[in-house]
Order: sequence, then structure tokens, then C-alpha cells
Amino acid sequence: MKQNSKEVTLMLIDDDDVDAMALQRSFHKQKLGNRIIRAHDGQEALEMLEGGQVPYPFIIILDLQMPRMTGIEFLGKLRAHPEFHDAVVFVLTTSKAEQDLDATYNQHIAGYFVKEETGENFIDVVAVLDSYWKIVQLPIKK
Repeated sequence: MKQNSKEVTLMLIDDDDVDAMALQRSFHKQKLGNRIIRAHDGQEALEMLEGGQVPYPFIIILDLQMPRMTGIEFLGKLRAHPEFHDAVVFVLTTSKAEQDLDATYNQHIAGYFVKEETGENFIDVVAVLDSYWKIVQLPIKK
């Protein structure tokens, strides 16, 4: 079953309120009505996923530098989880560190975006995501 962009849920995992609001505004400006569910760190995100609060199909946008559980720690737990090991994850971070880039791609992320390079109010990220989920087949789990 092919999805359209209205059916894909976006899970945003980022502790920065300003960045989260900017990303949400960019979705609105692009007239995308996807449901956005936000977690403030990796621990909260895992609890939401395990609690069934994030409907399928979904795509995760993950910051790396967060309290309680960092993005890299979250990726390790996500990939080890029997239900969520194959989740589509894009990283959106301030880190340009090569070790972060390598560590996240080793956890099979779909893409790595540096916040300062993503265009005004993350508009380029939103455009990439909109194009991505319009043409990619995502698994629908129950």
C-alpha cells in the first residue's frame, strides 16, 4: 500500500524548543499536514514508541545532543529493539563532528543534516522529507 505525505507521522526528537517550533512552522509554510509528535530526548522517545503513541508509518527526525539520553544512545537502543530496529531515522543536529557522522551512519540512518546548513527555518529539510515520503514505500505495522 502506497502512502501519501498526509499519512506519514513525523516523530521529532529534539530538546530545543526554538528549533522544534521552526521545523513545525516550515511544515506549515510548505502546506504539509503531517502529524508531528515531539519527544524532548531519547528516553521520552523510546517510552512514546513503546507506549504506542507514534502511529505507523513514521519517520524520526533526531537531534544528537540532548539530556538524559543522547541521539546516539537512542539510536543504539532503537536498532536493538525488536519492533523498531528498522525505523527510518534522519539526524538533524548542530554537530559537524566526523565521529558523530560515522556513529550515526553505522546505526543505519537515512540522512544527516547539520542545522546551520539546512536553509532558513529548516525549509530544505522539510522539502527533502516531503519528497522522500511521497516516493518511498514505508512498512506499515500493526
